[in-house]
Amino acid sequence: MKPIRVGTRKSPLAMKQTNIVIELLKKKHGDFPIEIVPLVTTGDRLLSVSLSKIGGKGLFIKEVEQALLEGRIDFAVHSLKDMPAVIGEGLVLAAIPEREIPSDCLIFREINELSELPEHAVIGTSSLRREFQMSALRSDIQVTSIRGNVGTRLKKMEEQNLDAIVLATAGLKRIGWFDEPTHAYQQLDTATCIPAVGQGALAVECCADNSLMFDFLREINDPLTEQLVTEERAFLKVLNGNCEVPVGAYAEKMDSGYQMSGFLGDKLLKHSISKRVVVPSIVGIGKKLGEELLHDLGGLNG
Repeated sequence: MKPIRVGTRKSPLAMKQTNIVIELLKKKHGDFPIEIVPLVTTGDRLLSVSLSKIGGKGLFIKEVEQALLEGRIDFAVHSLKDMPAVIGEGLVLAAIPEREIPSDCLIFREINELSELPEHAVIGTSSLRREFQMSALRSDIQVTSIRGNVGTRLKKMEEQNLDAIVLATAGLKRIGWFDEPTHAYQQLDTATCIPAVGQGALAVECCADNSLMFDFLREINDPLTEQLVTEERAFLKVLNGNCEVPVGAYAEKMDSGYQMSGFLGDKLLKHSISKRVVVPSIVGIGKKLGEELLHDLGGLNG
C-alpha cells in the first residue's frame, strides 16, 4: 500500500498539529502508512515584514494548497485561522476536528500578570486584531510587530526588552509549552480579546474531486466545531477579512442556545467596535453579525 502523503508547513507547531491529525485518523482507521511532506510557505519566508503589509491570510497555505492541486500530497493540515473565508477552487475542507482552547495568551518578560504591566508597556504581536484589542485594554500600551515561531518570539521578547508578547493558547498547549513555562503568563478571556476566526481549530483539506480521501478524512470531523467555525467564517466573508483588517469572531455553545462575539476595527481611523449576541440557533448568525458591525462601524466613522 502506498503511503498517504500529508502536506504541512515545516514549523514545529505545524508538524505537531499534523501528527495530532494523524493520530486521530489512526484511532478511526487503524494503522496505515503515511508520509509527512513539509513545505515552506510565503509567510514562513517573509518573517521580517508585517503580515498586514504582504497580503495577510493565505500566505501560510498557498504553497501547501498548490501541492494538493498538483497531486504531490493527498491532504493537508492547516491552522483554520490562517485560511481565507473562501476555499480555493478545486479544494474542500474535509474535516475540522474538535477545537482546542481558542483564547489568546499574554506571556510576560518580568511581571506575573496583566495588572502589573508598567506605564507605556510594549507588547509584541504580528496581528492587527491583537494590536487593536491590546491597545483597548489601556490607552498607554504600545504594540510592536513581532513574528516567528514560539521560540523565536520568546527570544525576541528578551532581546527587544518587550514587556509581553501575545500568542494563541492552542499553539502553546499543542507544543507542550505550559508543561514547563519559561515565563509567567495569563490567558485572556474571549470577552477581553475576541479570538481570530477559527482560532484553536485545525483544518484538514483535500481535493474536491477525491471522494475516497474526503470520506477517509471526514471520520475525524467534529460536527459542533464545524457548525461554530462555519458561522465565524461567514462573519469573515462578509467583512472580506484578512490580516489587513482587524477582525475577530468567536461562536460557542451555551447551556441554552449559542453565543457569538464579533470584533471589527478600522486601521486608518483607529476606530473599533465589538458586539456579542445570544441566540437560540447559531445558523445564519455569522453573516448577520458581520453585516451589523460593518454598518455600525461605518456610522461611527461617518
